[in-house]
Amino acid sequence: MGEDRLRARLAAEGLDPSSWGNGPFDHYGEHRHPYDKVLVAAAGSITFHLPELGSDVTLEAGDRLELPEGTLHGADVGADGVTCLEAHLPGGTFGAAPRHDPGWGKVKSE
Repeated sequence: MGEDRLRARLAAEGLDPSSWGNGPFDHYGEHRHPYDKVLVAAAGSITFHLPELGSDVTLEAGDRLELPEGTLHGADVGADGVTCLEAHLPGGTFGAAPRHDPGWGKVKSE
């Protein structure tokens, strides 16, 4: 599913996503946000590290991750770089745990 279709699907949920990208193997140190965040990979891949949960979540094109406010996370971009769509919601909109939805943006026939 292309970026425009992913953006339209998020917009249908009332979200207004922005787009960002990074080159291969870029790294984000651990940090937190005071808002809930929706991330959808549009191209490439990125692995989010969730140290307080002892887990990692890898997003590939079409995968979605919801991070509740205050979730400690860092990330490493994959070998092909990454393009993500990101939208913010008021803190407390999501439950307490991150939610990974692999294949969220894939059409059934894909």
